[in-house]
Amino acid sequence: MKIGFFTDSYFPGIDGVTYTIDLWRAELEAKGHEVYVVYPDGDYEPDDNEIPVRSLPNPFYRGYRIPLSKRTSKLPDLDVVHCHGPAPVGILGRYYAWKHAVPSIYTHHTPLEEYFHQSVKSKTVARGLSKLYVPWENSLLGSFDVVTASTSRINRAVEYIELPVGIDMEFFQPTDDDWYPDPDQTVVGYSGRLSMEKNVDEILRVAAELPEYEFVVVGEGPYREPLEAQAPENVTLRDFLPREDVPTFYSSLDVFVTASTGDTLGLSTLEANACGTPVAAADVPPFDETIRPENGDRFALGDLEAMAGGIESCLETDRDTRAAVERYAIDRTLVHLEQLYHNVPLTTPAASALEDLQWQPSHED
Repeated sequence: MKIGFFTDSYFPGIDGVTYTIDLWRAELEAKGHEVYVVYPDGDYEPDDNEIPVRSLPNPFYRGYRIPLSKRTSKLPDLDVVHCHGPAPVGILGRYYAWKHAVPSIYTHHTPLEEYFHQSVKSKTVARGLSKLYVPWENSLLGSFDVVTASTSRINRAVEYIELPVGIDMEFFQPTDDDWYPDPDQTVVGYSGRLSMEKNVDEILRVAAELPEYEFVVVGEGPYREPLEAQAPENVTLRDFLPREDVPTFYSSLDVFVTASTGDTLGLSTLEANACGTPVAAADVPPFDETIRPENGDRFALGDLEAMAGGIESCLETDRDTRAAVERYAIDRTLVHLEQLYHNVPLTTPAASALEDLQWQPSHED
């Protein structure tokens, strides 16, 4: 099949959406499919099947870009459209599917309304924007033939299929290399974007309460500078690692910790589990579904004592974390994804449905 991924998040940016698309593309191509990725251009050299859309820097969220336009006539003939976000490139994909009468699938990755408050700097304005945005996105998602989500944390008034994005269990596995060979040194780590909804400041707070442990925070994002200013002496902040070094990083940790409230699956937590490392996570969605006694411990968000207790519990208890996350293996995801591509019912709405979304394509022939 010729499959089109339409995404507003892609290289050179680094996040869960980017890596998911990269993994899915590699797995699907290995199965003989032809996958095209349509994405906002940037400081990245595309290959033949990567199609950049002209874009501008995003003044509200550093590291992401605002796409402008792309004629659908410039895109290849596709058998199925798979959109990975509700921004301009995702909408372009939806329009392509309607215009060419091909099936359309949407995967919900990110609750964007939870990011508004750090962009507009006003909780009141952010709440107002959310009240307008969520109904609009519900309308957009309702126009797709199929919607998927990794867990029940989708919070959208649409029917959806639960389909975890999947972990590359061959890539993420325990390594013999150890960055911290001293057996007396306990290392607690985190990896992800340094943004408000990730609550990395909570990790710094608990690090100050556990000075006997070393903490390593890996990532980049708009909150990097204030976090560096707050970090106690036992915390090291590092940039995102080369992808090939990530399994060694996870394997070198004694515990992976997160207080994020902005995840829909928490790929980094499950990747750490696949590398044999237990996870201490806030007791919030999706971790209330993905982090269980067999692969970690959960703590009440904002409760510093409970957070420290969750870390200690992970240190004191042996767990077969890799076996616990086998159900999220990419092989299982791809079986269901291929079935969707072959069997998705084409229920493309009339043109009026797109008009209801308050969007008119200005970039079409």
